[in-house]
Formats: sequence, structure tokens, C-alpha cells
Amino acid sequence: MNQIKKLAIVKLSAMGDIIHAMVALQYIKKNYPNILIDWFVEESFSQVLQNNPHINNIYSVNLKSIKKNKLEIFNQIKLIKNYSKNNYDLVIDAQGLIKSAIVSRLLGKSVSGFDKNSIREKSASLFYNKKVSIPYDENTIDRNVKVISSPLDFEITSKMILEKEPFLFYKDENEIIYKYLSNDNKNILFIIGASWQSKMYSKEKFAKIANNINENCLIVWGSEEEKKIAQYIESHSCAKIMPKLNLNDLKALIKHSHLIVGNDTGPTHMAWALNVPSITLFGNTPGYRNTYETKINKIIESNSKVDPYNLNKKDFSIKDIDEKYIVKVVKEILYEEKN
Repeated sequence: MNQIKKLAIVKLSAMGDIIHAMVALQYIKKNYPNILIDWFVEESFSQVLQNNPHINNIYSVNLKSIKKNKLEIFNQIKLIKNYSKNNYDLVIDAQGLIKSAIVSRLLGKSVSGFDKNSIREKSASLFYNKKVSIPYDENTIDRNVKVISSPLDFEITSKMILEKEPFLFYKDENEIIYKYLSNDNKNILFIIGASWQSKMYSKEKFAKIANNINENCLIVWGSEEEKKIAQYIESHSCAKIMPKLNLNDLKALIKHSHLIVGNDTGPTHMAWALNVPSITLFGNTPGYRNTYETKINKIIESNSKVDPYNLNKKDFSIKDIDEKYIVKVVKEILYEEKN
């Protein structure tokens, strides 16, 4: 391990997955304080990583642009090959996809990643020199820390993860967020969006939650579709819609909130990363796999039996979760679980 001075981590997307992998950084630095760490990420998610003191360089790629223009692949390959001049001693593909494996191989000769039985795109493992085994249906945070720590010859335990320091950082955030935060009431943030509609909780029930809590409820949104949902909740409750925020502003807002209530999506996982109380709602995705439950980070699941190997995007059972139970858990976290 002594010869590894420059490390590249490839974790391109999505936001929640990037956050789950980032928890490993503080432990790498504790074990190897002089190691240089660069991170390769899709451009749209780079702000999640920004201002982290454990990352030396953040390099953005735009592989998603290839979907719109096939010729863009040549520009991206040229860009990544240029980064290989950094002469990495080790490249870790923490994603386990064919595209991330190709990126990793273009960056360096010594590449580590999941073995073929630990990922869905099994041929990705052909690109790795060193392979890490952990079942695909294991907790994603455990999977991420193992694929990153194993090639560096140390272990990150569950106890260490539970005792983590907050690891998202922001700088020069938009001051407008502080105009929405209350000094007199609890600030509760609703994360209403998700990557699929079937992962999104009912707008009608979000409105009922806000009216039953009687605190300062704020709604964040990303797309125009989410904005319409936010406007509905605002018009049917005491909740207030936030202006559109970038990821840097969102980190600041979450850090200053008392509780986050949201779907299984990146911004909700930010709360866990910042050691901020949260309630994550699960329907067609597995709660046990997609987060760590703690004294302040709770999960509420629908009654669906979820197969992590075959997620059912037509399962809208998240909308069946009783909002009265969510309100009960909100009140337990805000008023009863005081240390």
C-alpha cells in the first residue's frame, strides 16, 4: 500500500450512490493522510463533491451527452485519456457498470472493482485487475465502502459508518435560503421528487403531513414537473415552496433543517450524510439496502415485497403509506428523541 500515492475513484452517478461512496473518504484519509484522491463524476453531480477537504481534484465527464450525440463519445474518450497523464497508482471503479469500467481502464493500468457476481453488468469485471466480492443485495453503503477500502487493505466497519463525521460541504450558498428558515418553529424539508414517478409519495398526503405538523414546512423541487407538485402542496397546506436551488444551496439548506422527509432519492440521502434527522419513504425500492437506519435517520416502507435484483417501476405502493404514521414518526424525532 505504501506505493499508492495517487488514487482515482470513479463513481459517476447518481447522487445517492455518490453520497454513499463518499463516506469512505474520511477513513481513507485517517489511514493514509498523505494520499492524493481524485474523483471522476458526471458533470451534473459534481457539486455534491465540491468543497470536500478529502478530495484533491474533481474531474467531470459528460457521458450522458453521448445519448444525444453519438459522436460525443470521441470527445469524452479524449478527455478521459488526457486525465490518465495524472499517473494514478490505483483506480477504483465504485460503480460497477460497463461505462464506468471503461472510464477506469482508460485512466490507469491498475484498476479495482466488483467481481462479476457482485454487479448486474457482469462483463464490467473484465476490466479490473483486482476484484472485490460483496453480494449485490447487500446494503449499498456497505458495498461502496468495501469496494473502496478493500484495495487499500483496510476495513470500514458498520460501527465506523454509524460514527461518521458529516461529509458534505458548501460554500457561498445563496442567502435566500435563510429567509425561508424559521427561528421560532422547526424547519422541516420535504423532498418530493425522485427518478421515477413510482418512487414519489402522494402530493395530497404531503399536504396533510404539513397541516398536521404545524411547523415551518418547506418544499424543494428540481424539475418543472416537481414544481407543479410543490405548488399543489403549497396551495393545499401551510407548506412553502422554495425557489429553485443548486446542489450547493441544497446542502446548506439541509444542514440548517431540523428534519428531512422525502423519497428514496439523493437529496434525502444528503441528510444522512450531514447527520441531520430524516425520514426516507420506500415503496418499490428496498429500505434495508438503500440507507443506514439510525436513532435520527428512520425509514418507512410500504407493504411491498421488493426484489433488489428486479425492481418493479409499476409498483406505486409508496402512495399507500399512511400519512398519520409519518406524522407520528416526525413528532417522535422532533419532540421525543432529545439526547
